[in-house]
Amino acid sequence: MSHDSFKIAAIQASPVYMDREATVEKACKLISEVSHNGARLVVFPEAFIPAYPDWIWNVPPGQISLNQKLYGELAGQSVTIPGPAVDILCNAAMDAGIYVVIGVNERNVDASGGTLYNTLVYIGPQGDLLGRHQKLVPTAPERTIWAYGDPSTLEVYDTDLGKIGGLICHENYMPLVRYSLYGRGVQVYLAPTYDESEAWHSTLRHIGREGRVFAIGCCMVLRREDILSHSPQLEAFYAGTDEWINCGNSMITDPNGDILAGPLSKEEGILYAEVDLEMLQGTKWNLDVAGHYARPDAFHLTVDKTPIPILSIREGTPALNDTEANNEKVSFKENPDVME
Repeated sequence: MSHDSFKIAAIQASPVYMDREATVEKACKLISEVSHNGARLVVFPEAFIPAYPDWIWNVPPGQISLNQKLYGELAGQSVTIPGPAVDILCNAAMDAGIYVVIGVNERNVDASGGTLYNTLVYIGPQGDLLGRHQKLVPTAPERTIWAYGDPSTLEVYDTDLGKIGGLICHENYMPLVRYSLYGRGVQVYLAPTYDESEAWHSTLRHIGREGRVFAIGCCMVLRREDILSHSPQLEAFYAGTDEWINCGNSMITDPNGDILAGPLSKEEGILYAEVDLEMLQGTKWNLDVAGHYARPDAFHLTVDKTPIPILSIREGTPALNDTEANNEKVSFKENPDVME
């Protein structure tokens, strides 16, 4: 490894289901652990705090009363940005001196306070909140829980480890969004997910090779009992399901698409891998999709990162009434220095 190499960690863990404070506490312990093991960047699964709402795949939308109850509980345990939970995570990152990227359910406190986003939070080693990315398109029944994310949150962060950015789960199947990260020079590509499939592993390997990036795919493990011990009213909807609702199968790949760590299945654990920035440069000799392998004369991508707030409040000088407007026109005509 070169002097530009460093260790990354992918967390495969179960949240303390639907308990924000306890899950944050667990995350802080894991941040400390990977730091002591030499990692400089740690990535947690999609929607880790307070949990991925797995019931959306089992409870029909027509069960309105039950869905409202479950949604209300999730909203109550979700994270505000900024907010107390993020402050605790920032302090843990600062104490450990590492970069932390973690999936959360985010509540829209800047507007109604009643809508949720599937969000990835980026924290620096000085405990600074670098930013957040909201999942642009929730998948299938996820749209009954999460709103479409704000495209202005799509970012690549230029850090002392290199350029870090990523997408959440099936966003990684959106070619233009993926390319927008390549075009900004992403080097360490984060792909927190709830997808445990073999096809997802092919996707991670493809992203590593296509983008010439180190790709980190981390997923939570979740047992049937994790859900039912907290929400026994869901037992009928989970009849016949396996013990493992999600097996995890987290994995890390290199810029050639080769597997560096994992997959890890049916257990909590931490995957480690070394990132060598010299390898990132070398592999682009024969493929650089946002460089010599691009044809901007034929194909051009425009990314609009203009924030789209729910509500804009304008404060300023009130509009002139008719009398005031006429008086102002007169004053303009009497002033020879004013050009019409």
